[in-house]
Amino acid sequence: MKHRDALPSRVGGGLLRLLMAAAAAWVLAGCAAGVGVGMPGDGKTDVVTASDEPEIRRRARIRMELAVSYFEEGKTTIALDELKQALVIDPSYAEAYSLRGLVYMRLNDLRLAEDSFRRAVALNPRDAGALQNVGWLLCQSGRYSEASEAFNQALANPLYGDRAKTYLTMGLCQSRAGHADEAERSLTRSYELDAGNPITGFNLAGLLLKRGDLVRAQFYIRRLNNSELANAESLWLGIRVERRMDNKVAMQQLVDQMKKRFPQARELTLYERGAFDE
Repeated sequence: MKHRDALPSRVGGGLLRLLMAAAAAWVLAGCAAGVGVGMPGDGKTDVVTASDEPEIRRRARIRMELAVSYFEEGKTTIALDELKQALVIDPSYAEAYSLRGLVYMRLNDLRLAEDSFRRAVALNPRDAGALQNVGWLLCQSGRYSEASEAFNQALANPLYGDRAKTYLTMGLCQSRAGHADEAERSLTRSYELDAGNPITGFNLAGLLLKRGDLVRAQFYIRRLNNSELANAESLWLGIRVERRMDNKVAMQQLVDQMKKRFPQARELTLYERGAFDE
């Protein structure tokens, strides 16, 4: 099962929802692959298949898969109910605690979210995804030092295959904490590992614009805006970058694209007001 959490530095709920969806996908992929389905502390690393998966775990996994589907559909309370039933069946199911943490984050109950993530880590200390979620939750609470420790613990796992998203999440947290140099390094590393993630490119370009590194900001935002993943937020950032570089033709092309594709966007109103620094 694939679960993951991360939050955009200044972008709105659209990109945050995209990150939450990626988190759900991470948890679901882990379950599908049989990751973590062994009992805690048994030392097993093999993938559990249908022939040897314990009956209790099989029943809990079915509930878990339903919970992921409901979570992705935005049916948060129904997802929570399915998770409660999964954990009654199998209280040792680490991935269910990870997903429960994301559910509570969506419900803005950070105390219960942290408890869920920490239970997941206690059951499976090698679960780098759960450690990343702990880090992001701590970041949202302003506990930046503890968040950094959790992120680094996740990245220290040599078998962890989702490092790009953890570097992204860590970079966003560092940016929120005001540590621009560290944020740039983390976001750049994330981009090196996964250049196709629009959230990474967007936030890296925004950070570089803020720091006055216009050529590099232009590179990242142009690459995003030349893809099918461009949206009103990315076009607006591109407009601001081109304006700072006095590229009037490129700027107008982006404006025309936004007027055509996103005529009701808030960013278009900002452009018409000349509010380039808001």
